[in-house]
Amino acid sequence: MNPLLYLLIIPGLTVAGITLVKDMKQVRLVAAVGMSLQLLWSFVLLYWFYQLRAAGHTEEMLFVSSTTWYEAFNIQYKFGVDGVSMAMILLTSIVTFAGIFASWQVAVLTREFFISLIILAGGVFGFFISLDLFTMFLFYEVAVIPMYLLIGIWGSGPKEYSAMKLTLMLMGGSALLMVGLLGIYFNSAPDGGPLTFDLTEIARIHIPRDAQLFFFPFTFVGFGILGALFPFHTWSPDGHASAPTAVSMLHAGVLMKLGGYGCFRVAMYLMPEAAHELAWIFLILTTISVVYGAFGAIWQKDLKYINAYSSVSHCGLVLFALLMMNETATTGAILQMISHGLMTALFFALIGMIYGRTHTRMIHEMGGLMKVIPFLSVVYVIAGLASLGLPGLSGFVAEMTIFVGSFQHTDTFHRVATLVAASSIVITAVYILRVVGVLLLGPVKNEHFHELKDALWFEKLSGVTLVVSIAAIGLAPLWLSNLIREPLGQMLHHLIN
Repeated sequence: MNPLLYLLIIPGLTVAGITLVKDMKQVRLVAAVGMSLQLLWSFVLLYWFYQLRAAGHTEEMLFVSSTTWYEAFNIQYKFGVDGVSMAMILLTSIVTFAGIFASWQVAVLTREFFISLIILAGGVFGFFISLDLFTMFLFYEVAVIPMYLLIGIWGSGPKEYSAMKLTLMLMGGSALLMVGLLGIYFNSAPDGGPLTFDLTEIARIHIPRDAQLFFFPFTFVGFGILGALFPFHTWSPDGHASAPTAVSMLHAGVLMKLGGYGCFRVAMYLMPEAAHELAWIFLILTTISVVYGAFGAIWQKDLKYINAYSSVSHCGLVLFALLMMNETATTGAILQMISHGLMTALFFALIGMIYGRTHTRMIHEMGGLMKVIPFLSVVYVIAGLASLGLPGLSGFVAEMTIFVGSFQHTDTFHRVATLVAASSIVITAVYILRVVGVLLLGPVKNEHFHELKDALWFEKLSGVTLVVSIAAIGLAPLWLSNLIREPLGQMLHHLIN
């Protein structure tokens, strides 16, 4: 059996186990064991991946298997991974593992909550290993649909409004995406022969230029909506603000990465001529996303809204770097996906833990938390420093790689766009340092805060897992950049030539 299938089997068995147990403690235990095994299996796959590369396997994709699903339309269950896919699988496993423990105290419909959360994670794993566009789209929908229930039932604030807004926006993106994918399918055999959804086969043929120019915007915007592309980002802040802790972690940390991954792996890789001709339009939009998101975060008073607008900025930076279409900037984009996934998951986990103790997310109502909950406060500072790009943490490695690569373009347009986007570093430092100062330092504003208890064991496990991952990239980034260098080089060679 293809070892990649266990990335789908383990969540399936975990969901089945959760439905069979009766006690809520057992539900949590089964979810934790299942996602721990998933994390362990991801590291096993990473080890085997390195072993195969070291043994001289130079195929574009490893662990490839294919089974016909619907022969009439040549749809297959085709799975495989390269270094970029492996990096995204590892990110998903780490964030899901941390999210399970961050949700340890969910008391309302606990069984249904963990089932929905794990189904969402299973859809993400399926998306990253799929090499058939139709199957990829199927798993994309599996990952997106549970968000409506997770926010609408377990969320807070105007949760029904936020869940509906998020779902309608993402379903609109799915409609655009379906048009784009069907356009690719019906142009996958320009010289005759069977049509196909096979991503690797389509990459070997030349889709007619006119078809590329027509269908590229549908595909890029369809994926870009999930990546918070301006002006289609408005679902993101409301969705994050109303979502429960683990859902915010998975949504910002993992689900939004499907957008950037799809824009590069599908839209740009399969339609390179259109990517070159239309890149300037989307570069303008992503530059706006980067700066607008950072400025938006400055004016927010709610911790979740601050992090949500920050995610718009950081995810905009991913698309911005991908559109630069050179090796350095694209490497930075993948590093940024991993870095942002880890640090925004950490932020949302900490915000949920702080809210559970203080019962407020408004920064002006809090202060002096470093004195009463020092562990959570120190971890919050680490997350903030990673977000503003402190050397030694993952944010610095990713952002510097992006801006160095982007500035390699010598024309005025690209360099001006790079300088404007780089200004977000200063803006990010402003709102991060302001929040840290108001939230953690100074006198304790509420007498009841003296009674607060610091992090419990499961909260510490969640936080430490993410902090160690952020430091592992910041202090030793070469293992990750080496993992993604070869597949990025192959895709960029195809994209540029």
